[in-house]
Amino acid sequence: MKNVIPEKGNLLVSEPSVIGDDSFSRSVILLTEFNTEGVVGFILNKPLDCTLDQLIPEISLKLEVYQGGPVETDNLYFLHNIPDLIPESHLIEDGIYWGGDFHAVSDLLKKGIITGEEIKFFLGYSGWERSQLENELDSHSWVVVENTDSKDLLSDNMHDIWKKKMKNLGGAYELWSNAPENPSYN
Repeated sequence: MKNVIPEKGNLLVSEPSVIGDDSFSRSVILLTEFNTEGVVGFILNKPLDCTLDQLIPEISLKLEVYQGGPVETDNLYFLHNIPDLIPESHLIEDGIYWGGDFHAVSDLLKKGIITGEEIKFFLGYSGWERSQLENELDSHSWVVVENTDSKDLLSDNMHDIWKKKMKNLGGAYELWSNAPENPSYN
């Protein structure tokens, strides 16, 4: 994997040096918006200790909810691959969409038309002013990589994506893939 210039659809992989930041340590973020006004993305690999039915009792599915980032953590967001069922969806890339009509999502979940394999929920999002992210990239807080995981982004198999990305980057990064999250445990 080579470092690329960030754009919508890319992944931000936190550098191993981002230690002590609960939100971003060992995070992989899908960039859903990247323009002159700012950058928005969602952390793919940080499940919370709650499920969708706990947040919205009228939806009985126990779907995992992820920490999307430290911004607006009281708002629920979603990524999906079913724009034909969810009006007002925004294409990110490779069949992955962001947002849309939540009333439609709620109805589809209640009727069992959406089972959870085609949608992923987040509390909050990750956001930067463009210059802020550029500064963080210059200070080596993130590595930008092409998204080669579109078919798996909505699955629950993303918990170890940071470790996989470290291995794929190779070199010194590969050593970090097996290091404990807290270096004092070493």
